[in-house]
Amino acid sequence: SGAQTSVDQIKSSGTVVMSTNAEFEPFEYKDGNKIIGIDVDIANAIAQKLGGVKLKINDVAFDSLTMELQTGKCNFVAAGMTITPDKQKNVDFSDPYFDATQSIIVLKGSPIQSRTGLNGKKVGVQQGTTGDTYCTNEKGTNDIKVGEVKRFNKGADAISDLMNGRIDAVVIDDFPAQKFVSKHPEKLVKLKDALTVEHYAIAVKKGDKAMLDVVNSVLKELKSSGKLDKIVQNYKSSLEGE
Repeated sequence: SGAQTSVDQIKSSGTVVMSTNAEFEPFEYKDGNKIIGIDVDIANAIAQKLGGVKLKINDVAFDSLTMELQTGKCNFVAAGMTITPDKQKNVDFSDPYFDATQSIIVLKGSPIQSRTGLNGKKVGVQQGTTGDTYCTNEKGTNDIKVGEVKRFNKGADAISDLMNGRIDAVVIDDFPAQKFVSKHPEKLVKLKDALTVEHYAIAVKKGDKAMLDVVNSVLKELKSSGKLDKIVQNYKSSLEGE
């Protein structure tokens, strides 16, 4: 037999290690001392596929996740991580398992009908999100040139400014966007046009084909059986119940 693969090592140690940053509801977040979420449910399926090994979760800063893989501290990263050309230089990504959409919310009857309608307008964003980065457009390379960006810590505060006419639109993750619009259907509309779409995937150490194959086969099974949709809906409804 050849050299031991990462998967052989996991099976003989009886533990698979996932690194994440547990501050990203509903993908990974703390419930008391426990870390739960969509990514954790997927990770449990990976542990099952590896013969029912134990799942250990390292909770680290988002910026250290790539390092965790490179230094062998974990076998995979599941952290609502977006596939980007930059990250692809340092890790190998699985097939995408979730499309994260930044949605646009406007008042009913707003002249803003599509994403290009945001050009020159005053737009509210949640600080530090993709929507923030995209609207801020530091490099000036994005196709949409917003007039002014107003940052909020909470999505709800952005929505209240929109309803009070202080801003023209809100750009926010699609999960909360749906929630806000269903709370105020008489006032708010979510545009059909998304501002951006990102693909979330699981990362493994560059060149770790054995681990990547296991992850991809688990994702394939979860997708085709409809289990992945169930997992997402389950956490989505718990979010909506807040």
